[in-house]
Amino acid sequence: MRIFLGILLAVILVAGGFVFFILPARIDADMNVVRPHAAYTPSAEAEALHATLPVADLHSDMLLWMRDPTRWNDRGHTDLPRLRAGGVALQVFASVTKTPSGQNYDSNTADSDDITALAIVQRWPIRTWSSILERAVYHADRLNRLAERDDSFTVVRTRADLEAVLAARETDPTALAGLLETEGAHPLEGDIANIDVLWDAGYRMFGLQHFFDNELGGSLHGVSNAGLTDFGRDVIRRMDERGLIIDVAHSSPQVVEEVLAMTNSPLVVSHTGVHGHCEVKRNIPDALMQRIAAGGGLIGIGFWADVTCDDSPEGVAATLLAAIDLVGIDHVALGSDYDGTVTTTFDASEYVVLTDRLLDAGLSADEVGQVMGGNTIRFFLENLPQ
Repeated sequence: MRIFLGILLAVILVAGGFVFFILPARIDADMNVVRPHAAYTPSAEAEALHATLPVADLHSDMLLWMRDPTRWNDRGHTDLPRLRAGGVALQVFASVTKTPSGQNYDSNTADSDDITALAIVQRWPIRTWSSILERAVYHADRLNRLAERDDSFTVVRTRADLEAVLAARETDPTALAGLLETEGAHPLEGDIANIDVLWDAGYRMFGLQHFFDNELGGSLHGVSNAGLTDFGRDVIRRMDERGLIIDVAHSSPQVVEEVLAMTNSPLVVSHTGVHGHCEVKRNIPDALMQRIAAGGGLIGIGFWADVTCDDSPEGVAATLLAAIDLVGIDHVALGSDYDGTVTTTFDASEYVVLTDRLLDAGLSADEVGQVMGGNTIRFFLENLPQ
């Protein structure tokens, strides 16, 4: 009997080790892929220019994965060392708190949730297993603790915070700013008071929807194609009062229309492509993009094939140029969707290849600087709270 119990215990320990330590890393590696490629060889001009640029990216899902962000990892797209190697000055970190089973761009219900299982196998706190709000708070806690461990990393909440990081970069090129946003506003759990909870945790940008319709209104990938609910309209008004930045990357066209009608605050589409350049449902209509830009908004271009129709560095550069043609140079930014279960052809340490391809495409050095980070940094300096 003792031998049997010993064998059973050993089997349980081995299975537990696999589920809680090996499996999460495998899921991460399988879902966040950098396609193998030969080393890129940017021109000397691109290398010299890139060394002067503060790169900024509007969307990374790094907080979803339990790799150590303080070391250079061999999986996924982002961590602090790779961001710094790529010249990043400002990275927006999104909190993914719920995803439907069988997730797709066409039609999803809110009836299932794959993040619960991921939270369990990645050993997130038990409070996160049943609460979407607690998942968002936990992601904020992770980023805030990271700033406590790394003196050159700052979670920015105000314009002054961002200004301080930019000033520090004049003598310390490793100075790096992180900004928190929700990937969908379902962490509110239907309670407008939770805006204050998330504000206190450090969130300064809110995505309204993700891959399913929620309490605020319709998703681009939901089933209703609806606009804002009454609760959604109350939330938009409260976000305006609070000075929160609104991201409509996954919102239905009707939600985007209604938000544009409700607020004079500039909107963000944090990670997208250009519909006229790559005609897929994931990319909202060009006319809406133009209206967002006309209101002072910002369009973040993603790096994966589903939105660019070509995920090579040349293809991403071509999508950025299409966005410039559509909305103007002042409104185009990077929105990688790194670590968002996408495949890319370069990771955060290889941003110089994009600088190289944009120069090859005919942009001036100043224009490259705007797209690679200047527009995004200007936007947050103008729109973060005092």
